[in-house]
Formats: sequence, structure tokens, C-alpha cells
Amino acid sequence: MKPLLIVLAALCAFSGPATAQDWPARSVKIVVPFGAGATPDIIARLIAERLQQKLGQNFIVENKPGASGMTGTDAVAKAEPDGYTIGISIGGPLAINTLLFAKMPYDPAKEIALITVLTSQPSVLTVPANLGVNSVAELVALIKKDPGKYNFGSIGNGSLSHLAMEAIAIKSGAKLVHIPYGSSPQAMTAVIRGDVQMAVMPAISVVPHAQSGAVKMLAVTTSKRSALLADVPTLKESGIDVEADAWNGLIAPAGTPQPILDKIQREVVEAIQSPEMKAKFAAQIMEPVGNTPAQFKAQIDGDLARWTPVIKDAGIKVN
Repeated sequence: MKPLLIVLAALCAFSGPATAQDWPARSVKIVVPFGAGATPDIIARLIAERLQQKLGQNFIVENKPGASGMTGTDAVAKAEPDGYTIGISIGGPLAINTLLFAKMPYDPAKEIALITVLTSQPSVLTVPANLGVNSVAELVALIKKDPGKYNFGSIGNGSLSHLAMEAIAIKSGAKLVHIPYGSSPQAMTAVIRGDVQMAVMPAISVVPHAQSGAVKMLAVTTSKRSALLADVPTLKESGIDVEADAWNGLIAPAGTPQPILDKIQREVVEAIQSPEMKAKFAAQIMEPVGNTPAQFKAQIDGDLARWTPVIKDAGIKVN
């Protein structure tokens, strides 16, 4: 019996889940909950290329857009927790949507394992160049003078670009009209044409138009000035106590063995902190983060605390 038991034990060990030392023993899927060309997709492909070169296995990016990022995030939540399906997600599907949607297809607090925040990207309060304002103070004075006259654009109801502008309006004591668009390029076109008089947009969407002279950048939404936009003040510096950090995080299904999560975190953080990757992120006006799961959780908790009163005060509902 002993030889048979030894063989059975060996077979069980062979067929069991991969260990951290083994990972990755085969191809790894990285699910992105937005379409090709979106910021999370760009980040995923940069990371996939780097890890593939180092670890010798294929890292395949799979785009699953839909439902404000929840379709792809749900695909990660429901995947086999073996380290071979991971994903990139953002503040909406992991935090803000819990405040906006009566029902979600997954519970981010229970079905998602947080690995690390990958990047941070400043958003920019921008206005048409011909609006006649050159600072946040001048914009606030303008919108308070004629309540309800001015519009702002966003990339969707409940998006960070929407919430940030609502927070600015609340802090300014101003009333604005919200006009949602389907994408950053559409919203920026509306700003340039003057269809809307302001917007808070990802920096990568704004900077080329600011450089061409079509729009002005009044402030960034991060807690401190971005090293990549050092001449642009923060909203707080400008007298408006609003912070809106556009981040991307790496996630896995809950139940993924901790040693595998730890190895993924180490490998990914090493990758995004490399000089080559930092340069590629800088070209997208992003900075690498690479923190711990606990710090990732603190980011989500901070977002929930920050946006709950804004959503309540502005009466924002999705469904």
C-alpha cells in the first residue's frame, strides 16, 4: 500500500494549484474592463509585455468593456482563483459604483483580492481658451455670477470627471448644468467648441489641446502638484478643497492563494518601477505607484469617504 499511497500523493500534488515558486507555469490572462486604447488597456499591455519578457510566459490582455467597468471587473471576480486570471480596474468598479448602483453583479469587498495600485494620473480642470478666465478664482467668480448658466462636460454620469466637477460646484457654492459624453475625446471637443464651459478630464486628454492653445489648464485635482505638470497648481492651492485621484489597480479573484498574490505584487511593482516603464508612463502623464494591498484598501476607503457626501448632496443616481 505504501508505494501506492506515495504515487497518489504525488499525483495530488501535481494536479493541485500552482505554488508561488511555480507561478507562472502557463499563460496569464489580464482582464481590462474597458476598450482597447483606454488608459487601463495601455497600462495592461505595458505590464504584459514587461512580465512576458522577464517570466517567459504569455500575458494575454483581454478587453471586456461594459456597465461602467463592471463587466470586466466581474469577470475577474468570478474567475478561478489560481493566479492565472488577474485584472486591472479603477475607482468606479471597485468603489464609487457601490454608491451609485442599487445592485452590482459582484461584491468588491468580498469577491476581489487587491494586489497593488499601479498608476496615478492627474485630472485637469480645463476651460476653453476664449472663456476669458485664467484661474480657478476667476472661474468661480464667473459661475457664481450667473447660477445655472454654465455647463460642464464629463465622460459619463457618476464618472470621476462628473463627481469632481460636482464637488467643485458644491465647494464654490455655484450651480452648474451637467452634460455627459461618451468619451474623453468627445468631452474635450465640447470644451474646445464651447458647447460646455469647463470639464475635469484626464491630463493626457487635455495637455495636447492646451499646448495648441485651444484650452487652458486651471488646476490639477491631485493632493499635490504633479511632477509631470509642475506649473499647474492644485485645486487646494487655488482655494477649492477638492481632490480626485484617477488611479488604476491590479486585482485578482478573492481566494487566490496569498503566496501567489505576493509574488504577482512583487513582480508587477518591480516592473512598473523600472526606468523604462516610468518613461512610458510619463509619456501618458501617469506616475507608477506600486503600493501594498493594505494601502490599496486605504485608497478605496478614502474614495468612498470622499465621494459619498458629494453623491448625496448632488443627488446623483445611476440606477
